[in-house]
Amino acid sequence: MKPTWVKKKWTEISLKELYGILRLRSEVFVVEQDCVYQDIDNKDQQAIHLLGYINNELIAYSRIFNEGNYFKETSFGRAIIKKEKRGLGIGDDLVKESLKIIKKEYGNKKVKISAQAHLKKFYAKHGFKTKGEEYLEDGIPHVSMECL
Repeated sequence: MKPTWVKKKWTEISLKELYGILRLRSEVFVVEQDCVYQDIDNKDQQAIHLLGYINNELIAYSRIFNEGNYFKETSFGRAIIKKEKRGLGIGDDLVKESLKIIKKEYGNKKVKISAQAHLKKFYAKHGFKTKGEEYLEDGIPHVSMECL
């Protein structure tokens, strides 16, 4: 089953949706990846939020930024698929939907992401190329990647 995708600006997100977003981000980034860091970074207010639902359950998410709101380039991040829903192609759909929103909202611009290093091949199949060396972000190896 494919998710239903919902795009929302910060001011359009309900409390229930915000709770679901923060819960999913906490489940994956804090608990599953054992990465205790401040997830709430005052960037959500500038982002477009992409929520993926199956049967009214939030199972996928990313946040999307215009140039200068996170990186100099347009970007997306906090890309998450609920653990039980991985391996079903939903991650591919999430990247495609995120890139589609960037193109529609901001035009054909370079997109920069900070990808966990073990996902380089995954993002490469979506046109991303590694830029620079690996670095640690919150104790997890990452790489900078870009695509047009």
